This record gives sequence, structure tokens and C-alpha cells, in this order.
Amino acid sequence: MKRILIFLGVTFFLTWAYEFGVVYPVSSGALVGIPPVAAQFVTGGAMVFPAIGVLITRLITREGFKNCVIKPRGFKKSLPWFLVAWFGPPALAVVGAAVYFLAFPQDFDPSMSLMLGTAQQQMEAAGAAQIPVDALRSMLLMQLPFAVLLAPALNIFTTFGEEWGWRGYLVPKVSAKLRIVPALLVTGVIWGLWHAPLTVIGHNYGVDYPGWPFAGIAAMCAFCIVMGIFLTYVTVRTGSCLAAAIGHGAVNGFLNAVVLFSATGGNPFVGPLSTGIVGGSAFIAVAALMLWDLHRREKAGTLNMPQAGLPDGMTKADLAQNAELRQQTN
Repeated sequence: MKRILIFLGVTFFLTWAYEFGVVYPVSSGALVGIPPVAAQFVTGGAMVFPAIGVLITRLITREGFKNCVIKPRGFKKSLPWFLVAWFGPPALAVVGAAVYFLAFPQDFDPSMSLMLGTAQQQMEAAGAAQIPVDALRSMLLMQLPFAVLLAPALNIFTTFGEEWGWRGYLVPKVSAKLRIVPALLVTGVIWGLWHAPLTVIGHNYGVDYPGWPFAGIAAMCAFCIVMGIFLTYVTVRTGSCLAAAIGHGAVNGFLNAVVLFSATGGNPFVGPLSTGIVGGSAFIAVAALMLWDLHRREKAGTLNMPQAGLPDGMTKADLAQNAELRQQTN
């Protein structure tokens, strides 16, 4: 338990200090002259702190770096689940968006008029030359295969920072203390609360909604529970948090794509985004099946949850001493 608390304390302190001290001034415009792209990188920089939390925890508790939950168990067994991590999130996002548009057909706009108008306004504000509507529509549509095929690999440079912390350290540690269902509920809520400073300033759910910011924070916790189950499942099946990092990158890369076909931009609490209860319906259904399977495996004694680091109270020195004793005994 000590290592869990140290990891959470370090990770939350560093992340929230960075977000309040750097991200907030950039987002509010207090730091002038920062282009929007740079501001996005500044916000994304918060994703590295869970990995820093793992490093610091392993060092100060003398746990060392055994069982880092990075190397997959085997290529043939892991490959199908890496593919699920890569292509599953876009597929589930599309299915969830389809459910949303079936439920709210008035919001479906295949001509993408809202997004085209927004893009033209942004180009005009930037002083860029106007692009014909058909050409602009083609440019927007070309982003979709890019988001599916390349975004998971490109995003892994930041998503690994989170996933080595959450799925590569916290979830295995907590699952050693709790059964799998409560472990994933607890860690999902923790992950959602870790996002709270960004949720407060409008990340994912905006700021113009009843119950701000607590409704957004609660919705983010629910979203993180669902995504955490999916990412934990592919980690368990591969033995590697790299699968979770790829899946996380796929989510981030494709999350907003479905809004292209929304006449209103949708509602982040409803859809077509996967953050909504309807837009995220496919993720919710698959996460429920995955959670049931993890529970079933746990009851059968076949849940092969990766071990992160060493058991409580054991240090790297203890491990070396035990190995030396075994050699002497043999």
C-alpha cells in the first residue's frame, strides 16, 4: 500500500502543479504569444507525469525496475490484442456514433457543413487563403485514415507516459489488494480525478453546462472507468502496457473524428463523441464484456495479471539476497 500512496501522491502533485502553474496560464491567455498548436503540446505535456511517478516511486522505495510491464509475453499471443488496441477504439467510436445518429437523426449531416464553416472561419482569422468547399471537405476526410492508421503510433510518445503509470503500475498494484472489479472501478475513478484540473477548464466536456464543474468531473470518472477496463484488458492479454499506450493513442487520435458529421457539434455528455452516454455505448458494452471476462478468469484462477515491481516490503536488495541464498542452497 505504501508504494501505491507514494505513486499517487507524487503523480497528482506533479501533474496538478504543472497544470495550475503552466497549463492554466497558457489556456487563459495570461501567457501571450503562444500559438494554439504550442498550447496543445503544453496540455499534452501533463501525460508524462504518471511515468515520472513510477520512476520516483521505484527509486525512493528501493523497488528497482523489475517487472516493468513493458515487454509483451509473446509475439504470436500478443499480436491479436495489439491489433484490438490499435483498431478497436476507432471501430467502437464509429459504432457508438452510429447509435447516436440513429437516435438523433436530425443531428446527422453528411455534408459536414458545421465543420466546413468552422474550418473556413479559422482560416479567415489566420489570414490564410480560402479553399474551395469540396477541396476542404476532401482534406477533412483524409484525416480519418490518418487518425486510424498513424495516430496510435504517433501518440505513443505521450500516452506511454500515462499508461506506464496507470496500467503498468497502479492497476497491477491495486489488483493485488482488491478483486478485479473493485480494482478497476477504484483506479478508473482515480484516473478521472487526475484529469480534474483540465476538466474544470473545459477539456472534453466544456464549461457551459449545468453542474459545472462537478458534473464534468463525474462524467470524466465514468469515462475513465470504461476506458480503463478496455486498456487493462489489452494489457492483461499482452502482459504489456504498450498495448494500453497504443489503445490510448487510438482513442485520442480518433475521438473527435465523428463530430465531422454532426450538424450541431453534439453534446459531450450524450454524443456522438465517445465521452457521451450514447456515443460511448459501444465502448460501454465492450467494457462490460471485458470486465465480465476478467472476473470470470479471476474466479477460475486463470487471470494472469502482470506483476508491477516487487511485493510490499520487498526491495531490490532483498531480491538479490534471496537469489544469493538460493544459489548457496543449491
